[in-house]
Amino acid sequence: MRIVRVRAGGLGSGFTHFDARGQAHMVDVGAKVQTHRVARAAGSIRMKPETLAMILAGDSRKGDVLGVARIAGIQAAKRTFELIPLCHPIALTRIAVEFATDGARTAVDCEVTAETVGRTGVEMEALTAASVALLTVYDMCKAVDRGMRIEGVRLLEKSGGKSGHWQSGDSSGAL
Repeated sequence: MRIVRVRAGGLGSGFTHFDARGQAHMVDVGAKVQTHRVARAAGSIRMKPETLAMILAGDSRKGDVLGVARIAGIQAAKRTFELIPLCHPIALTRIAVEFATDGARTAVDCEVTAETVGRTGVEMEALTAASVALLTVYDMCKAVDRGMRIEGVRLLEKSGGKSGHWQSGDSSGAL
């Protein structure tokens, strides 16, 4: 493995979380207009067929796996600013965590929608919620399947703010 060191930041770098001297800073959003902002993120966790069957049957000794994972995702979205150092605390107006199972892929797919009315987007909240929801599935099922794989955590879509609407060209795995 080759490690390449790059000096981050500086004028014209394109990275908004660095000042002109290359020092990390929290972006000043004080002058931005408040708009309705929405972000959707998704990911999957692949597992053995028996593990998926246990989840669907509700046979986990720890209880309702997807119900607990949904609550974990919601809680994670609310605490994103505590986990990602330069994120702003956001007054979320909605977090929806949805799951779908795919027997052919032996996977649980997760999609999160995060919304706010504010000066900064909710992409990180949606991505964090999806990640933590999938990690919770792993945690609750690891006693029977340590080989589960979390895959494809990504932003599907965002809207609102100065940059407007953006949608991923790859919406595979979205519910």
